[in-house]
Amino acid sequence: MTQPPLAQAVPADLALALARRSDRLGRLGSSLLFFSTVGSTNDVAAALAEEGGHEGAVVIANAQTAGRGRHGRTWFSPPANGLYVSVVLTPGRARPAERAVSLLTLAAGVSLAEAIDAATGLRVDIKWPNDLLVGRRKLGGVLAEAVATHGGSPSVESVVLGYGLNVGVAVYPPHLRQRATSVEAELGREVDRAALCAETLATLARRYDDLLDGRFDAILDGWRARAPGHVGARVWWTTPRGTESGITSGLDSMGALLVRVGDRIERIVGGEVVWE
Repeated sequence: MTQPPLAQAVPADLALALARRSDRLGRLGSSLLFFSTVGSTNDVAAALAEEGGHEGAVVIANAQTAGRGRHGRTWFSPPANGLYVSVVLTPGRARPAERAVSLLTLAAGVSLAEAIDAATGLRVDIKWPNDLLVGRRKLGGVLAEAVATHGGSPSVESVVLGYGLNVGVAVYPPHLRQRATSVEAELGREVDRAALCAETLATLARRYDDLLDGRFDAILDGWRARAPGHVGARVWWTTPRGTESGITSGLDSMGALLVRVGDRIERIVGGEVVWE
């Protein structure tokens, strides 16, 4: 069996940036593991989550060799170039638990968009359910994975929330060059990666509190304000009946995407949605 990597000391600039936001981190940062290189921060966080009692634990890496996004896609994670972060959360503690869990990814997306804006001044849009965009280019994404806690019940199972943000100007693989961008590429200047990382955690902590305290409408309103395509955009998706298309008509209270197809409304909760 492959041994897990050994965590290292948190870099001084990141430690200072976190200390400056300590009053805003709330439940997050109860423990923090930092790695210069790791396969996947989500895998390390999942191992913690399986043990139980690690709500708020944060895993950060300078690089990933096996980072992943939705649908098993690889997440390009070059050294010292992006943010690669995973957090152990327990949204099922909220009431109603089903709604809190279903809105977690949206809460993460809006918090990351808010953090990037606050730390750098870059305005970022959100595309359902979890893509961060500037124009039509992808800046970041969110991946939430449920983890069964040993001896726990489904109502309090942990969720590992991982996110990746492109920060520095990178040489992307050919299949990403026309689709990806970064904070520095959009701003035309360097940014403080440690400060941005700390701000993402502080903003996520606030939105996680919204979730646990049942302020679901605040999350949905914040998401809608940064997601221009959630109304009036043409989308395609695959069903057992074949490919369908329609016009987006907003979100419902559970965060599902509503799409008008002819005279009916389809409710999309997952899968691959292609946007025009």
